[in-house]
Amino acid sequence: MASVMEDPTLQRHFKGHKDVVTCTDFSPNNKQLATGSFDKTLMIWNLSPKARAFRFVGHTDVITGVNFSPSGSLVASSSRDQTVRVWTPNIKGESTVFKAHTASIRSVHFSSDGQRLVTASDDKSVKVWGVGQKKFLYSLNRHTNWVRCARFSPDGRLIASCGDDRTVRLWDTSARQCINIFTDYGGSATFVDFNSSGTCIASSGADNTLKIWDIRTNKLIQHYRVHIADVNCFSFHPSGNYLITGSSDSTLKILDLLEGRLIYTLHGHKGPVLAVAFSRGGDLFASGGADSQVLMWKTNFDLLNYRDLLSRHSKRVTPDPPPHLMDIYPRSPHQHSAQNGTIEINPIVADTLSGDPQVVEVGRVFFSTADVSGHDSVTTSYRDQSNSSTGSGPARTQMRHGEEDVEEQEAGVACNVTTSLEGRSGLPSSLTSTLENIVQQLDILTQTVAVLEERLTLTEDKLRTCLDNQALFLQQAQHVDQFDERRGAEGPSV
Repeated sequence: MASVMEDPTLQRHFKGHKDVVTCTDFSPNNKQLATGSFDKTLMIWNLSPKARAFRFVGHTDVITGVNFSPSGSLVASSSRDQTVRVWTPNIKGESTVFKAHTASIRSVHFSSDGQRLVTASDDKSVKVWGVGQKKFLYSLNRHTNWVRCARFSPDGRLIASCGDDRTVRLWDTSARQCINIFTDYGGSATFVDFNSSGTCIASSGADNTLKIWDIRTNKLIQHYRVHIADVNCFSFHPSGNYLITGSSDSTLKILDLLEGRLIYTLHGHKGPVLAVAFSRGGDLFASGGADSQVLMWKTNFDLLNYRDLLSRHSKRVTPDPPPHLMDIYPRSPHQHSAQNGTIEINPIVADTLSGDPQVVEVGRVFFSTADVSGHDSVTTSYRDQSNSSTGSGPARTQMRHGEEDVEEQEAGVACNVTTSLEGRSGLPSSLTSTLENIVQQLDILTQTVAVLEERLTLTEDKLRTCLDNQALFLQQAQHVDQFDERRGAEGPSV
């Protein structure tokens, strides 16, 4: 297997955040990368060369989590300001606000159908929300301390959560009950997620470890102690065969789960690594940390043909459905240390202070804001970060003109139409930048048209069903009328 591997390489780095980068996620179409930060802003980086980035302003405290919807048409962000915002990742910067918890929110995640959101909070609860209805659905309340992370399983039937009570909990979304608890932690459980097949969960901890559990047998099947400080985050490769971790020891480490060993240690961040994510295709991964920079890496080591690999697996004799446990994970030993040979990657990271790429500020005006309470009633007024606005209602959009944090917002869009972006951001008004902006707008229009086409198809399907039903009803009514006419023609029997 080593013969087909190439070392990962640093492809690009994005500079624009003004403080610690806490979270990151790739869009499903691999065209955008979202990141959140201590600077209270959400950044959307366009991966095409020389394309501008968007900075979305709206949260009033640290952004802690970010996640693209499966369609890529929405981005959810969680914050210490106790809200979740669901954004459209384009230049309009529209967002819907969920007043979600009574304490800081640590994470947010879409279900695979895009219809639900799960949030984890310092109020010790996990909550589930309806995206389309913009409403609170239910709470999961068995944690006894801050909940740091919550994730849906790929099929949406389970939720995994973890937190400072040193437990990882597994929940059934139908019964809304905790169905399992994993407690083997020497410190806070910092992050949790499912593998791509949904058969395993991994969790990382403040005890420097990463553990993988088979949720079918509820057994610990792999245990890695390869970092010398807290493991803050990780991401499964889409194939399920690799996993990447980020740690307070300033490194990223790549684990080969097929062989059960550490294969790469990546340097490049100065300070703790707090965010890491593979792209949906697995060919890229991104990392962010305390040094305020976002690094994007090319995977390179994933050159196996997984269709062939899984085909070979399916020929094995085993009662389990593929992927098979014995094929994916080593049975023994399951304890892995950093003693194995590992390749060190030390990329040259350029100056991290000057902004790159060019950034367009979008904020202070929200075309579609709704404040949804996680309690039994819907809050009908949007709470501004400085004071309560007057005359608010459930259907009213409230405009904010940036009296607070003025130094960050002077470059923001402050009207219902897109103002001169060049002038606002201090960028040169050149032909090149204008063309870049036009290309970017065309890309946004393409995405919008794709969404509209999808909705139109659904509408047509529903209309066709209605017409079919109507025709059936008319046919049945015609049969009834004909039957009545025949009975009338025959007359009463003598």
